[in-house]
Amino acid sequence: MASRSRLVARRSKPELVAPSRPTPHETKLLSDLDDFRNHYEYTPLVAFFRSSGSGNDVPSPPTMTIRTAIGEALVYYYPLAGRLRELPCGKLVVDCTEEGVVFVAAEADLRLADLGEPLLLPFPCSGELLVCDNARSDSLHVAVVDKPLIFMQVTEFKCGGFAIAMQGNHCVADGFGASQFMNAIADLARGEPRPLVLPVWERHLVMARAPPSVAAAYPAFKPLIDGASSNDVMLSTPLDTMVTRHFLFGRREMAALRRLLPARLGRRCTDFQLLAATLWRCRTAALPYAPHRRVHAYLPLSMHGRRWLHIPEGYYGNALAYSIADASAGDLCGGTLGQTVEQVCEARLQVTGEYVRSTVDLMASLRGRGMVFDGVYVVSDLRRLFAELDFGCGEWVVSGMAQPMLATFLVRCRNADGEDAVAASMLLPPSVMERFAEELAGLMMSTP
Repeated sequence: MASRSRLVARRSKPELVAPSRPTPHETKLLSDLDDFRNHYEYTPLVAFFRSSGSGNDVPSPPTMTIRTAIGEALVYYYPLAGRLRELPCGKLVVDCTEEGVVFVAAEADLRLADLGEPLLLPFPCSGELLVCDNARSDSLHVAVVDKPLIFMQVTEFKCGGFAIAMQGNHCVADGFGASQFMNAIADLARGEPRPLVLPVWERHLVMARAPPSVAAAYPAFKPLIDGASSNDVMLSTPLDTMVTRHFLFGRREMAALRRLLPARLGRRCTDFQLLAATLWRCRTAALPYAPHRRVHAYLPLSMHGRRWLHIPEGYYGNALAYSIADASAGDLCGGTLGQTVEQVCEARLQVTGEYVRSTVDLMASLRGRGMVFDGVYVVSDLRRLFAELDFGCGEWVVSGMAQPMLATFLVRCRNADGEDAVAASMLLPPSVMERFAEELAGLMMSTP
């Protein structure tokens, strides 16, 4: 992997970009998945594009075009130009005020190649791509209320490439919704008369039932509700003392892992399930967990395109269900990879329509309370995030989280041989990272 140069961005003064035409002034309710304590944060996403020209024929990055397109997109996504407000009952709503989103134009005295090959996220100094540090806060009002819902920065590089970063309020959109909004901006930047996918609010589709029933979901989420952060080294260790590392899985690595599975299982598990099981097993083995300790793998599933709640095309609110696998650390690490994959696959089968509706009921009952991820490992598939963005110039390189997080995110990249690969981010204490790398290497070299 090529060494990286230090990234320093020269930023313009932040400005508010409002909808380019008048939009309705009204109040919008959030769903019971939106209005959940763990969503009181801003998600830092970024996508990189290399110049589509060569030699002297290098087009200018479309910074001002993107700025104009943001104003046009907000005509359709006008709630995103508003602000969150807390009702007396504690529920959050969006006041559609046309105040706008924050935009910053920036320049960096580097080429994209100076950031490393392959370019993987997050990396040191990637915070330079972000408008501000919007870390999660224990204070609702400090975190999300009466603040812009989106902060965006476009950073131009000397080579003609650019990065577009978006810090979106998790209460109003998940990764799928953020990607949909970004695609709308790209559509308008290319000259489309309107976004190719029109937004749908319809947050009533993801509301708790009356009366609620949490029976189907409560057992799976009980560890998060009852968790105690002092019991898990991953929650008691300061993030700034941990290290980030990426592990690449190309064609050869995936084939090596599949050879460790029984034939019947190798045919039915997805690449995501195989990687999630592999990472969960190796991470657990690397951590100082007692054999009897319960550990949990939480794997997000999009509700889009499924019959659970009939989420319509264009919906951009939070719409994630969780497939949850559970085991003791001793059983997980003492068993075979095939057994771990089997657990992950079986957990996916438990996600039914009733389970999803029960999850919504449970989230509503916990309003104002957060969940503690004690002994919990989240693996999220971002391989398609922003990958279809087309601003009319520039070739997509990579996208993902711009800041280190305890969850692992899978993103698309190319390995040293130029082949398509999947990069898995890992954030661990230094000594644990060494053990994790050893566990993974040992597993890859083992024979069935």
